[in-house]
Amino acid sequence: MEQQTLKITGVLSDPTRFSIYQYVARQHGDVTVQEIADTFKIHANVARLHLTKLEDVNMLVSDTKKTGKGGRPSRFYYLSDEVVSLQFPYRDYQRLSEIAIQTLASLGEIGEAALEETGRKFGYESAKAFVGSLDRNINGLSSKEKVKFIEKIALNQGLNPEIHYDDEKNEVVFRIYNCTYKELAKNSTAICKMHHALINGIFRYFFENMELKEESTMFQKQELACTYTTVSLPQA
Repeated sequence: MEQQTLKITGVLSDPTRFSIYQYVARQHGDVTVQEIADTFKIHANVARLHLTKLEDVNMLVSDTKKTGKGGRPSRFYYLSDEVVSLQFPYRDYQRLSEIAIQTLASLGEIGEAALEETGRKFGYESAKAFVGSLDRNINGLSSKEKVKFIEKIALNQGLNPEIHYDDEKNEVVFRIYNCTYKELAKNSTAICKMHHALINGIFRYFFENMELKEESTMFQKQELACTYTTVSLPQA
């Protein structure tokens, strides 16, 4: 555990490498060495070195595939499914939360209701804490400004969001390309509902009594994201 932690912190101590990892995390697919080189204005060999080091600590994975342009297959890099958690001193809150969530999910309807309420409250309190940390007041903000806050909160939570706001219809399409509880949710509809409630909690902090409709999830075949829509946002 300590050796892996040292490896990860060593790899991420380079500012450019850390920025490259953040860039890859925001993409909704894979990237090439040349794309990284062009984006960060560095030589392709330097880009390859950074990507390789991130792959060495399992933060990225790579694969080769043909591009259809002839020649040798190209190597593509994308986020690994491995969860990286760094804490000093070490605290295994992740394992504790996994056990607690799974235990509640096993209790049937009562457990599911508790999970949804937990998710909703966590989302609401996360939004409240984020706005408070910026010393802002949401009263008087336009719907568009509130949606931008929601996007920032989702980014901070590692949801890799994509949000589209229709100003004329006052509607939102909200997609997340990473699920906070992906490893658990893929085998449990109760945990998936909890995460849906968490996102609803974030929205409800800004738009009281509104509900997001789930259109699709990343666990469905050929879906890369969970997609939610609003019928209409409450007027700010």
